[in-house]
Amino acid sequence: MQRSIYIRPVGLFPAPLEEGEQAWGGLPLAGQPLRFAAVEIIEREGKTANRRIVALGDAFERDWGRYTLAASDLLEAIRAPRARLAGLALDRPRIMGIVNVTPDSFSDGGMLGSAQDAIDHGLRLAEEGADILDIGGESTRPGADPVSLEEELAHVIPVIEGLRAKTETLISIDTRKAEVMRRAVAAGADILNDVSALTYDPQSLAVAAETGLPVILMHAQGDPKTMNDDPQYADVVLDVFDFLEKRIAACEAAGIPRSKLVADPGIGFGKHLHHNVAVMSALSLYHALGVPVLIGASRKKLIDRICDVPNPKDRVPGSLAAALAGAAQGVQITRVHDVAATRQALAVWEAVLKGSDKVLG
Repeated sequence: MQRSIYIRPVGLFPAPLEEGEQAWGGLPLAGQPLRFAAVEIIEREGKTANRRIVALGDAFERDWGRYTLAASDLLEAIRAPRARLAGLALDRPRIMGIVNVTPDSFSDGGMLGSAQDAIDHGLRLAEEGADILDIGGESTRPGADPVSLEEELAHVIPVIEGLRAKTETLISIDTRKAEVMRRAVAAGADILNDVSALTYDPQSLAVAAETGLPVILMHAQGDPKTMNDDPQYADVVLDVFDFLEKRIAACEAAGIPRSKLVADPGIGFGKHLHHNVAVMSALSLYHALGVPVLIGASRKKLIDRICDVPNPKDRVPGSLAAALAGAAQGVQITRVHDVAATRQALAVWEAVLKGSDKVLG
């Protein structure tokens, strides 16, 4: 069912630097170094959504009738600190470094010509500050053809095994296939990252539950081959929320606790430019899902559409802007190609936010 009320935290400002220091009002945002002073309340009926921004007191002192419980539940989900992800604290923005072991990824396809090249690249990203290394063996760029199970396994398993032997950095496997998940976990993967939110392979939900590992659920409309041909939404921001909420519920029903789930609104996946910009501008809404939020806008086509930068490798400045836009809305994980540049940008952002250089320790 489509929900009737949504709450997006707005009016974000820095949280106190030291524990115990008095905050200047507002409420904490999902364990991030931010607080919010107001909310956007969105009431939806069919294709119509009415929005208004109100101060916290005004929002929750009035009689909301049938919406009262939903509003309070959403507010609590927004406020609550997030559990550690495979042992990683999510109290500040974390960086996921991309290791594409594919010949046709949109930005760096074919760059890593062997398993050893990919292992070396992953180790470099870890040295540059990646908190997670995301290993993918099937391109899911717009227009991409599917890859066979055997080919995908040949791409990723040697890389995961090689990295696991040389680094303690968390490793995620970027796959839609249950058998790849199973083999990747045996090889040493710590996190499952599925662009289909465990819908592509009928066995993936059960397999993910069996592993007991954290799962990243991403929104995508349609299959990579055709997803950007003609995506349609009643309200893209809210439709993405509804999809992710339903997938979280499906995971919980299958035995995967909410504390092990991450939501990714899927920038570029079945979305045109105006859809992507709308989602990026409303990222704080997704904290109401009660799970950490991840974004992956690195080097993507929306940067070209906004800035006329046809070569993905020239989109680093736009990628950094997207990462900072996410951090400013409390996004816990940013998936990027350019780890060193992103870490530098986030370090400066956090120092300015807190008025201290005691950041990114």
